[in-house]
Amino acid sequence: MDFIAEPDIISTSSPLGSREEFGPNLIRLRVTNQIKELQTVIRDKNTSRSDFIFYADRLIRLVVEEGLNQLPYNKEVIVTPTGYKYEGLRYEEGNCGVSIMRSGEAMEQGLRDCCRSIRIGKVLVISDEDTHEAKVYYAKFPPDIHKRKVLLMYPILCTGNSVNKALEILIQQDVDESKVIVLSLFTTPEAIRNILRSFPKVKILTSEVHPVAPKHFGQKYFGTD
Repeated sequence: MDFIAEPDIISTSSPLGSREEFGPNLIRLRVTNQIKELQTVIRDKNTSRSDFIFYADRLIRLVVEEGLNQLPYNKEVIVTPTGYKYEGLRYEEGNCGVSIMRSGEAMEQGLRDCCRSIRIGKVLVISDEDTHEAKVYYAKFPPDIHKRKVLLMYPILCTGNSVNKALEILIQQDVDESKVIVLSLFTTPEAIRNILRSFPKVKILTSEVHPVAPKHFGQKYFGTD
């Protein structure tokens, strides 16, 4: 069975049939058979940890690559070894990553594989199991983060509370809200609403929007389940 390709950007109604318009700041990977298989293996309770990490890293890489595609580029003309002038592109300088510990750290290597010298900050946000209230216990960012575009990494967005708290800390560091892209593998509609309601200029990039998120991701990836 082939899955019907879906648009890269959800700008009208949710595919879940909720008829909610999330707007252009929600970006979703185009659904292909390959991506659907990665999502399936990650969600499968019978997947071994080694396979889980392998497939998760593949999906992380795809999300990171699309996140980089959302960053600004400058035109540049270079000369090839044969003397041919080629009109190409290069990233604008001033990008960085921030991982929300601990599960966000699973995405760091995927970012480094694409950008070897990129700086990565960290923020530890812990949510109360009963109230889901999020609190920041640790944060360390590049000193000039207010001048940078930020890729905020958190693989599973259930409520969006942890991301919102991390965004609050970034805003306190004078980071421009419109320069933040949240990179996530799986996102619930509730999390999207929660984040964009509080930070409407932030972009959210994910591989899937679904009411049930694989909450076991961090435990399975790091072997703490």
